Amino acid sequence: MKFVLFGETAPGPDFGSVALVVLGLYLAALLTLGIVAWRRGRTSEEDYYLAGRGQGVLVSIMTIMATFFSSGAMLGVPGFVYKEGVAFTLFALNLPCAGAVIHLFGSKIRRLGRSRGYVTQGDMIAGYYGDTAPMRLLVALIGFLYVLPYVIMQIKSGGYLAQVMFPGNPDAFARGAMILSGVTIVYVLIGGMRSVAWTDVLQGFLLIGGMILAAVATVVTLGGLGGFFAKVREIDPEGLALPGPSGVYTPWKLMTICVFASIGSLVQPAQWMRMYSARNEQVLKRGALIFSIILPLCFLFGVMLVALAGRAIYPPEMMDGKMVAHPHVGEFDQIVIVMVKEQLPVMLGGLGTVLVAVLLVAVLAASMSTADSNLHALSAVVTRDVYDRFVRPRASETERAWVGRAVIVLATLLALWLVRAGQTNENFAPLKMIASLMFAAIGFSCQLLPVTIDMLYLRRGTRAGAVAGMAAGIVAVFLFTPFPDLLIEKFGEAGKTPVADAVNPLKSLFDIGFTGFVVNAAVFALVSVFTQKLDRDRVAALAKEMDGGVQ
Repeated sequence: MKFVLFGETAPGPDFGSVALVVLGLYLAALLTLGIVAWRRGRTSEEDYYLAGRGQGVLVSIMTIMATFFSSGAMLGVPGFVYKEGVAFTLFALNLPCAGAVIHLFGSKIRRLGRSRGYVTQGDMIAGYYGDTAPMRLLVALIGFLYVLPYVIMQIKSGGYLAQVMFPGNPDAFARGAMILSGVTIVYVLIGGMRSVAWTDVLQGFLLIGGMILAAVATVVTLGGLGGFFAKVREIDPEGLALPGPSGVYTPWKLMTICVFASIGSLVQPAQWMRMYSARNEQVLKRGALIFSIILPLCFLFGVMLVALAGRAIYPPEMMDGKMVAHPHVGEFDQIVIVMVKEQLPVMLGGLGTVLVAVLLVAVLAASMSTADSNLHALSAVVTRDVYDRFVRPRASETERAWVGRAVIVLATLLALWLVRAGQTNENFAPLKMIASLMFAAIGFSCQLLPVTIDMLYLRRGTRAGAVAGMAAGIVAVFLFTPFPDLLIEKFGEAGKTPVADAVNPLKSLFDIGFTGFVVNAAVFALVSVFTQKLDRDRVAALAKEMDGGVQ
């Protein structure tokens, strides 16, 4: 087989036409599944948000996986591997950690959710600690702070992919972002959880296939495994060792990222609702096994392998004291796309062009499978935890359903506007890199971890302690994001970054989610010592249900 150097133009059929056909077939399949799900569904709230709590093994596992693997996994994490080298490949260890979370938390959450009719996280947490306004609103706020960044990065990925599929179109990014948003809205609105889960099965298979296809294409192009490892040995020494070229990813920081990124991704609203919706406990246990064994292999020997080869072929460069992607790559997040788009058509001709289009659709599937799940979950959170509790407590089920649909549309439009703002304003730092958005979102989600551990296992915390801990954790995570300094620059003296200067030493040592968790847990424990305890009989009854004592 004949190969060419990376960077050469590959002959073959018109890629734009092929990509348009493949994309059209994919979107048509999603809409078809959405319509079928709508026809199979019932009009109840439980069916719209939890698919009747009857999801089987295949659907449950694939929807949990597809929601977990976002564009952050297909673009953002490989971008970090390309930037930091071998050090960041250890991030694949977050998948066994995720499997452990599903095993330890899933059955208890499912049991209590089924017996009490819970739909959202707020239902269970407020049901345990006491259904007060601060409790409900803080849990809802954490859900919102997780969902919005995640939806933003999925829409941004859709714009990226449109630029790659249709490079001659100057409006490709904007149109791609809008089309992804529009199609996602449609099938989520009409089919609810059943539609989201069924489309996640298709998207999950595309995602796994895309990871494997990208790795195979890269290894074959470089002459097999021997050629691949020979090329990787050419990476600069810093890229082959800890803590990596930036010096940030020490073993301790990588460990906290792996643990807390996985936990935060599974106590967020969409995944919590998937635990409620599983048919039985065996479904969740099998899902934990797959997360622990199969997915790490796909991830590590899939897109991460491609990113390592990309660092060897297109090494990042230093510009004004700052590391930037190779000019041919453009942005760190684009390394996987650049690698496969250039070589598959050369290897396989017209078939390679089709496979590139399929691979790009797989990345799009990763984006849409996460966006749809999070929008659907946010709809439930706002409707049940805010609207139904504080705005219209006597609202009918039909009214709540329409409010939930309006939330999906408004949240998508807000995310789309922020993406467009980041695309047109080069200084809009919060939207610079996909993986940075991912870790900020997970950091906020981790602020539900102390109350979750206490509720499921320890059962010593108080309502006041839970509220104080979550509030403190949210503030701590917020300080790690770029937003405090953006506000200072807007309303104060330009160029001043006092918050960043204060937290940067901590950022070099700890993961953002871990730091917020430590602050949260410390405040939670301290306040719980001095505040009124929960009713022992009620806690004992809930614990018995969680542990399987009551059907």
